[in-house]
Amino acid sequence: MNVTQALHEQGQSIWLDNITRSMLDTGQIQHYIDQYSVTGLTSNPSIFDKAIGSGDYDDAIRAKAAGGRKGEELFFELAIEDLQRAADLFLPIHERTDGVDGWVSLEVSPLLAYDTQRTVEAAKALHARADRRNLFIKIPGTPEGLPAIEEAIASGVPVNVTLLFSADHYRAAADAYLRGVERRVEAGQDPAVGSVASVFMSRWDVAVKDTAPADLTDTLALAVGLDVYRTYREVMGSQRFQRLENAGARMQRLLWASTRTKDPAASDTLYVHGLAAPFTIDTMPDDTLKAFFDHGEIGETLPSDGGESEAILARFASAGVDVKALAAHLQSDGAKSFVAAWNDLMERIDVQSKAVA
Repeated sequence: MNVTQALHEQGQSIWLDNITRSMLDTGQIQHYIDQYSVTGLTSNPSIFDKAIGSGDYDDAIRAKAAGGRKGEELFFELAIEDLQRAADLFLPIHERTDGVDGWVSLEVSPLLAYDTQRTVEAAKALHARADRRNLFIKIPGTPEGLPAIEEAIASGVPVNVTLLFSADHYRAAADAYLRGVERRVEAGQDPAVGSVASVFMSRWDVAVKDTAPADLTDTLALAVGLDVYRTYREVMGSQRFQRLENAGARMQRLLWASTRTKDPAASDTLYVHGLAAPFTIDTMPDDTLKAFFDHGEIGETLPSDGGESEAILARFASAGVDVKALAAHLQSDGAKSFVAAWNDLMERIDVQSKAVA
């Protein structure tokens, strides 16, 4: 049994944080499914920006631009085509796990991050266009995004809540999800609407790399992860969720995102090794996935009580790191970086459209 299969057997799903048309055409994604135990996939504007810049989409862009498509409309046609194909590859896993696993994700425009109503409208429209039951719509877990998450879940749209950084962020996202499910139960509708809560890890350590004490280097993200996991297990064990589970609801699964190691001096599998836990997901870019497959190891799974997280976070507080304020800053910066990536993507679409015309 290889290490990725062993991690899967311990109960953690391995997802790929990448998609390109060439990966679909060459069978690379199917190879990851067959050989690396990959059971799902995430995407974002930066991923598509790089993919479209490769030239693999020139023929498709030429045809769609000739038909009058441009900008966001052209992009979403390309993205939905790719994600429909990916969703079909993961459908057997989705069916085998009764909807627990085998998902792919498509993001609403990050320009809508602070517009609740338009986010809800976009989420419904994109999910209907994609027409795949194992496709999540990604909505940021910002304060403005939380009502949109509740509304989307209440409407039966599966949601990948993105841009979460802390236990407080996760709890707010879980609360929005549960409110949406509760509304479905009250309305006599099927409460089993899929959702994951994506918590971003590596950016924590990047943010404090120049200020943290030397003996705390590359420890903040994992301490925050422990704190989040403890909160996750508390929500899973709450009477509120158990009442909904009795009605047929599913737990919103915890997903670890941003798991590529940024510190060249640290292990390239730092966050994969340190965040192993049952009934969670780790989405990895290709290089991290391959590194873990090649030389990764599985340590102890995360303790449900948070382990040493409180002590480590207290040491960061003593060193002058306001974790709560930093979480808010990381979420705000994350939203801004998503907008910048989106604008780059729209510029890429425009440049490529003109180049192949």
